[in-house]
Amino acid sequence: MAEHLASIFGTEKDRVNCPFYFKIGACRHGDRCSRLHNRPTISPTLLLSNMYQRPDMITPGVDAQGQPIDPKKSQEHFEDFYDDIFEELGKFGEIESLNICDNLADHMIGNVYVQFKEEDQAAAALQALQGRFYSGRPIIADFSPVTDFREATCRQYEENSCNRGGYCNFMHVKLIGRELRRKLFGRYRGFRSKSRSRSRSRSRSPRRRREREGRGGRGDYHKEKDREFYRGGNGRRVEGERGLERERDRDRARRDDDGGGRRRHGGSRRSRSPVRDGSEERRARIEQWNREKEEKEEKE
Repeated sequence: MAEHLASIFGTEKDRVNCPFYFKIGACRHGDRCSRLHNRPTISPTLLLSNMYQRPDMITPGVDAQGQPIDPKKSQEHFEDFYDDIFEELGKFGEIESLNICDNLADHMIGNVYVQFKEEDQAAAALQALQGRFYSGRPIIADFSPVTDFREATCRQYEENSCNRGGYCNFMHVKLIGRELRRKLFGRYRGFRSKSRSRSRSRSRSPRRRREREGRGGRGDYHKEKDREFYRGGNGRRVEGERGLERERDRDRARRDDDGGGRRRHGGSRRSRSPVRDGSEERRARIEQWNREKEEKEEKE
């Protein structure tokens, strides 16, 4: 029974604990939810509820005066806010991730999730944020149960195919520019190595592999041809089977010139088999033997 309850904890099958609060740290029903919201007493993640005030809070794409907002200015407004929050919270420890929701639902709009490397760093930041204000509004901060944002984010939103829009119950994470990300996260040791290891771990898709080979890339076919060319063993390029045969003949000639190769180092080792002649040499030798045999028979 205990194993069954542990396996369904935080899922839709769990009739006791709220799965949405467990996954994203927020629930549209709030305190009126019929399931339990298990608030953690310690966590590396903090939730700053409704902290980011986007310029188009009332109507998306339109400011408070009813004028359309330039997307570039809206992005600059967001990145300025992101920079401020990162610099202030970065005083308490290394920040693993900082995610800001682009949702429009009341329980998720403007939510800021900051995940520290250590739990005590998050606890120190939470203590420092008590009673503080930002842009004239009080900061509402608390520990969040979210530690894996892959389960909290909307995959359809990342693919630009979410049909629920801003009222989706999963996180629509608003992204920052590459330069700002490099500036903020690049200060931590290992940031570049982590990004490089992730890029290396991504295997090339079959389509990209075919395109690369079509552009003259070195696919498996080309590698196999190279192995055929360089089977000589002495670093020289050998072209096909004929080249291999010529290379073997050269090796035999060098061994004969050296007086038998390994045989001169001692007779304890098993002697090599005699070198086989080519087909033309064998035919010539057979004809010579036949002539000698016929001459011997005539004399007798």
